Amino acid sequence: MVVPSAAGRDMSPESLPLGTIPTVDMSAPSGRGELARRLVRACAERGFFKVVNHGVPARAAARLDAAASAFFARPAPEKQAAGPPDPLGYGSRNIGANGDVGELEYLILHADPAAVASKATVIDAEDPARFSAAVNEYVDAVRRLACRVLDLLGEGLGLRDPASFSWLISAVDSDSLLRINHYPASAATAEDASKSGGNGIGFGEHTDPQILSVLRANDVDGLQVLLPDDGRRGAGDEWVPVPADPAAFFINVGDLLQALTNGRLVSIRHRVMASTSRPRLSAIYFAAPPLHARIAALPETVTAGSPRRYRPFTWAEYKKAMYAHRLSHNRLDLFHASGEDDADDTNS
Repeated sequence: MVVPSAAGRDMSPESLPLGTIPTVDMSAPSGRGELARRLVRACAERGFFKVVNHGVPARAAARLDAAASAFFARPAPEKQAAGPPDPLGYGSRNIGANGDVGELEYLILHADPAAVASKATVIDAEDPARFSAAVNEYVDAVRRLACRVLDLLGEGLGLRDPASFSWLISAVDSDSLLRINHYPASAATAEDASKSGGNGIGFGEHTDPQILSVLRANDVDGLQVLLPDDGRRGAGDEWVPVPADPAAFFINVGDLLQALTNGRLVSIRHRVMASTSRPRLSAIYFAAPPLHARIAALPETVTAGSPRRYRPFTWAEYKKAMYAHRLSHNRLDLFHASGEDDADDTNS
């Protein structure tokens, strides 16, 4: 079932009616403490929120959009020279190696400037430095936004070290990625569109595996989030369309952040429906730790009343599990803690 979202006005998450996406003003008009509490509540109850007054320069977003649009407008053979995605590079329709497909083409880039420069030679052969500069400026800006959000979450959760999350994505060997998606106008027939609620599947339902995702798109709708039923209406989980806003960013909790907070912050399922009339362009910064980083619930989140939900694992282990399953698979189920792990935690 798909329900329309409520207006995107800036509301306190604790007062949100069903089907409403929180909007958070990062300028902190009510103070830093209140901003931290709002972010924690949004991530705990929705796992997804919109940010305004975010501090990312409009110039950086415009330069990335221009670079991406120029690439996707190239002839297919030129684009294919930047692929196949392994997992980095150019891909079209096929999403991973497990049969998932979508109505899109995409670029996946490592967020490291040296890796961007290497790919830029085939993405923009005429002027690789032009593409690299656009990507690196954008990545630097959204990384700063991600770190700020993560530090505020650390404060709101009362962590002894509020930077416990952000230092993971600030490491020089961070495995963070930038994914740029281009959804051409759908070729679905009117009958197909009607059956799918007005659109075809652009990118199937999934959670993001990393710590945090920072998304920006053009003015074309398509993103939907699966909001859980809170028991007030008993209607079950519902797909809620997210109105497009190219001036804002949309942030969602990833699987690793859910594990790090022992399930207090929720990794949300989402999908993209392809428009039948206009192309959609989006860029997602996936904030991730180094491959060797150990992911375990922080001590402040584990108590006798809330024992450890997930066994410790590395990001490399989690990535291996991610690539072995379909998009829609609940990967965190593979890492549930055993009863013995729970006992060790409650006795420590």
